[in-house]
Amino acid sequence: MQNIDKGLFFTVAGLTIFGLIMMSSISIAGSFEVTGQNDFYFWRHFWHVLIGIPIFLVAFKFPIEKLKKLSVLLFLISLILLILTLTIGESYGTAARSWLPIGPFSFQPVELIKLTVIIFLSALFASGKSNPSTLEGGFVPFVVVMSIPAILIVAQPDFGSLLVLILISAAVYFSAGANLKHFFGGMGIFFAGFGIITLTTPYILHRVKVFLDPSLDPLNTGFQVKQALIAIGSGGIFGRGFQNSIQKFDYLPEVQSDTIFAAIAEEMGFLRILILIGAYFYIGYRGYQIAKNAQDHFSKLLAVGITTWIVGQAFINIAVNLALLPNTGITLPLISYGGSSMLLILASVGILLQISGQSHQQKKRHYYH
Repeated sequence: MQNIDKGLFFTVAGLTIFGLIMMSSISIAGSFEVTGQNDFYFWRHFWHVLIGIPIFLVAFKFPIEKLKKLSVLLFLISLILLILTLTIGESYGTAARSWLPIGPFSFQPVELIKLTVIIFLSALFASGKSNPSTLEGGFVPFVVVMSIPAILIVAQPDFGSLLVLILISAAVYFSAGANLKHFFGGMGIFFAGFGIITLTTPYILHRVKVFLDPSLDPLNTGFQVKQALIAIGSGGIFGRGFQNSIQKFDYLPEVQSDTIFAAIAEEMGFLRILILIGAYFYIGYRGYQIAKNAQDHFSKLLAVGITTWIVGQAFINIAVNLALLPNTGITLPLISYGGSSMLLILASVGILLQISGQSHQQKKRHYYH
């Protein structure tokens, strides 16, 4: 562990611990509503983190080259799980059928596909068998690989995960050496397609309309937008203080996950919330530095994809809470309640830190030789 990026490691560890602390305060209303006790979500979140630690260590130790060889298999397994979600999945009262029941537990394959798409695209573009700057070697494989899970995600439907999938796929493709004409042309096509999906999917269209005019749904989605802004605004500069949030009591829906940022802002205030936002910026800075110094092309693309996933999803969640984007229903990485998200994010951080460790070892070998 002495060779890893310590700044990144301690930032991730700090965010995870901070998330546990805030969960003990913010989730009490939701916990009481579900079980009659105040700590239901806290203990579930605690166990997610505890289970995530060995998963993080396995990912940190699992050889990158083996991950590259397993990229196709991992991608196919993820697609199968997504298909199963459409047939036997559960929604648990949400708009999207995203959860796959596994005995007494449930799992969100959409979180796994985010990581396996990164791995698969990175392996594809780093294989040397095709030129990413060409139409047939770059753009076409990129479109095919991204479109298959995208269609399955739209079918759930899950607007937020679709947005994240497009973001991370585009980041890997661009970093692989995409032809800029193909890249921006492709983005234009995707945005046009995204517009068509929005107009033809009632669930997504409704959220966009309410984003533009919250009064269209004042008791549901529009209510969430307004209450999140009230929570953030009422926190002021220094916040109401730990455990003193008012909006978490019946005002912020899914406060332990989707709107946890707003509740944190209410308790911590503007100045402290800047530290939280700064932590994600720092993860982005360190992650892209790791990508820059990676010892091989596959590791570089992998680091770019993972970093973009964590930071991109964080700022999408924050933007939704600030009413800068339509409601997407995605978690704030390392902070929000959600077992699948926590486990896969921690696994991804393990991979990222392994890449940084390999770079440090390579520098040492060059130094001594």
